[in-house]
Amino acid sequence: MLTKYLFCYFTGNEPENESVHFAVSEDGYNFTALNNNKPVIKQTLGKKCCRDPYIFRGEDGVFHIIATDMRCYDGWASNNSMIVWDSVDLVNWDNERIIDFSQFETTKSANRVWAPQVIFDKTKKEYMIYWSHNNEDEGWHTIPWYAYTKDFITLTTEPAILYNPTSGMAAIDGDIIEKDDKFYLFVADEKQDGICYVLSDKPCGPYFEPSDNKISVADTALEGHCTYKILGTDKYVLIADQFKAGGYFMQESSDLIHFTRVDKNKHSLDHLKPRHGSVMHITDEEYIRLLTAEF
Repeated sequence: MLTKYLFCYFTGNEPENESVHFAVSEDGYNFTALNNNKPVIKQTLGKKCCRDPYIFRGEDGVFHIIATDMRCYDGWASNNSMIVWDSVDLVNWDNERIIDFSQFETTKSANRVWAPQVIFDKTKKEYMIYWSHNNEDEGWHTIPWYAYTKDFITLTTEPAILYNPTSGMAAIDGDIIEKDDKFYLFVADEKQDGICYVLSDKPCGPYFEPSDNKISVADTALEGHCTYKILGTDKYVLIADQFKAGGYFMQESSDLIHFTRVDKNKHSLDHLKPRHGSVMHITDEEYIRLLTAEF
């Protein structure tokens, strides 16, 4: 039975902070860092730095982390790969591997492959990876792309555009939530300087863009967001990086459209110094295992 929460994130732009960190929570609002907020995985491949880690439980029960393989000191248009790890216990991570998008025709000039996330497509019975993407010959137009896979080693489809905003501007950090047979794609929209939603009947789209679709209620710009259900309630929480003002923001909703701010005194995130991350539900046994683990 899923009862607790695991937050997987990175902590900053210094190379030593571009790594996987863990924190756990009993209520989904207040989190405790594991391993003294130091990295829980030592990256050995690619850039040896990663950002935007996304953690999820596979259909076979194996856990996966997929992240941006990037060192920001190399520049913001300097990466073409994702990095992946597997685990059966959330403590020991192995099978480290790189997915290099320069090997595909549609993304051979990729210079931004950011913030990968995964959703299982129940109709296709495959995983859909989606991420923020730009090709070098297209200028600054970073938008969500997608591709399907069965094993996070090879792709079964050619990478393609998932959603292109009508504004013609960037939309990054895609986060898909399924509710009532609808798929809500949240993006940090450059034109509206906030998080907006678009809707589809399928995870791979096409996505419909409502006219009034900004859902972030912060007074400052947000990015690096993730959304998760508060167990035992009808509430969804969205947490995000206040990348201009500093600190982390939390808001909640029951319908994924109308959100209200969660007061700072009701959640604890800032002490983790998190940037973009993801939250996964875990069991009591997994929670205790993580609390007592030596990373």
